[in-house]
Order: sequence, then structure tokens, then C-alpha cells
Amino acid sequence: MPAAQELWFNERRTNEWVTLIPHPLPLSPERIGVSMRHPHAHNITTAAMSVAFPTVALIGKYKTPEVAEPVMRLARFLETRGVKVLLDRLTAAHIQNCPYEVLLLEDLGREADLAIVIGGDGTMLNIARTFAPYDVALVGINQGRLGFLTDISLDTMFETITAILDGQFVTEERMLFESEVWSGSNGAQERVFEVLAFNDVVVAKGFKGGLVDIEVRIDGQFIYNQRSDGLIVATPTGSTAYALSSGGPIVHPSLSVMTLVPVSPHTLSNRPIVISANSVVEIVVCSADDPRAHFDSHSHFDLREDDRVVVRRYPHQIKLLHPVGHSYYAMLREKLHWNRD
Repeated sequence: MPAAQELWFNERRTNEWVTLIPHPLPLSPERIGVSMRHPHAHNITTAAMSVAFPTVALIGKYKTPEVAEPVMRLARFLETRGVKVLLDRLTAAHIQNCPYEVLLLEDLGREADLAIVIGGDGTMLNIARTFAPYDVALVGINQGRLGFLTDISLDTMFETITAILDGQFVTEERMLFESEVWSGSNGAQERVFEVLAFNDVVVAKGFKGGLVDIEVRIDGQFIYNQRSDGLIVATPTGSTAYALSSGGPIVHPSLSVMTLVPVSPHTLSNRPIVISANSVVEIVVCSADDPRAHFDSHSHFDLREDDRVVVRRYPHQIKLLHPVGHSYYAMLREKLHWNRD
């Protein structure tokens, strides 16, 4: 089943639907890029000049017909560089008589050396989750305003891709979560749901609006009980998403940490906590009217009392390619409007 295809199912209730986006099996990477340590930053690599991307996948924003024009321009440009071009099925659907090989997303992950995503941060999040097991480098081109993940504009697309094909780029590795929901009673729980998340995992109240009462454990140790609108477990990438609007810290993506951010806690002493990325976080639903778990706001699962949401670091990382000179802090200034009158 394509990873982008949604499977709607009523897992436990007769009148509430849940969305499941299945993620690919953790296959062993078939390619390992050649890189060397960047002299001025942690966990950032600069590609050796011998690195090449002979096969490039182009992926456009879902349900956006206007993405066809920049995709075709870029595809023709890549052909002039002797690159084999692949398109995903949903992108190719917007191109009449598409002259390029069309594959499902999982097959693109197995075949491509580089994936260029044209869209926004939401598109990049989806592709990152799908390609995580395959060691495919990702480049993000934004159709509108520059994003946190799609930091290349259409105006500079050819110039930047030329440099990347010539081996002039900076590689940034980012972590993901693998998340599970365990359900049952009397100590006989079973895993009923699992999915990847690039930004965050959120356990929150549902439509009825009552507070959720949860218990939080880290590496098996009891941390606290909390009554609140919810709890966010965020990666460094997700620290500039929902967690930021809930008062969490901005975390540099090179750091190997995860952040726990309460959403409107009933007790003001419940504050954000930054912990090791090697930790395992368990969130137990103690009581709530209609609690739900959200994974990147893309996959969702209805919870009930005594359910456990388990969050841990996924063993594979995402590799994002940026132009030489890319600055995370400059991006923050631009996106968050710092130093503006």
C-alpha cells in the first residue's frame, strides 16, 4: 500500500473514525553517502566532491496541479546534467503524457539517491517519514514563503541544484520518533498502532474539551501525573512547531534530545523538560472523556483509559541537504521575524 494513501477505519468504536498512515518497514539502507565532518558544527557534514546523485526523485505537493510546471522544468534541467529522473505517482498525475518513470513512494526510496521535494514543510514531513529507512538525501524547494525544512526558493532552484549536483552542499541529519499505542487491561496490553513522527507526538483532549489526566514515565521511572489540555513530545525539528506555540524552547537540530512540553497545564509548576534522545517516554491515560494521540498532526488515534503511548528515537535519521552557507539562525530570524521594527 502506498505510504501516502490513507486507510480509514473504525478500530474500536461505532461512530468515531481514526486515520492510519502506514509507514514503510525498516529496511536496511542500500546506499551510504560519503561525507566528512563539517569544521564548524556538530552532526553537520559536508559532502566530498566525489559524491554523485545519478538518480533523482521529484515529488510535488499533493493535490496541487500547479506543481507540474516547476517539476517539469526541473526534470528537463536534471536531464541535461545526465541525471536519471523519477517521479512519484501522485505528482505524475498532474503531468499530461509524463515522459519519466513513475513509481510509488516506497519504490522511489529504494531507487533514488536524492529526492527533491517541491512544496512546503508539510509535504517534506510526509516524504521524510516515508524515506527514513532508505538513506535518501532530501532537498526542499518551497513554492511560496521559505519554510523551516524547505529552504530553497523557486527563483534560486537551478543555481542551488547545480551546486548540489557538483557536491557543494551541507548535510544536516535529523532524528525521528517511532511511536506505539498499547491497549488492554489487567496487565495484558498489546500493541494496536505504530507510526513514525518527524515533528512531534501529542496526547491531548478531544472534541468534548475536558482536561486529560495522564501519567508520564521516562525510561520506566515515574515523573509526574499531569492534568492539562495535553502533552507534546517533540524532536528538535518539532521544537519550532506546536511545541513552540505552547511555550517550549527552540532546540537546535544538531542536538540529540527530545522535549516534553505541557499544553495549558492545570498546575503552573508543570514546565517543559529536555531529555536525552535515547530515552523512552511513556504516557499513560489515567482519565479523560475522549483523549486522542496525534502524530505530526498527520496520523491520529482515539485513546481510552489505561492506554499507553510509547515514544522513542527511530534508528534511522533524515538527511537534509542545504546550500553552502546555510545558517539555522538566519532561518530563525527570517521565519520568526527577529530584529524587525
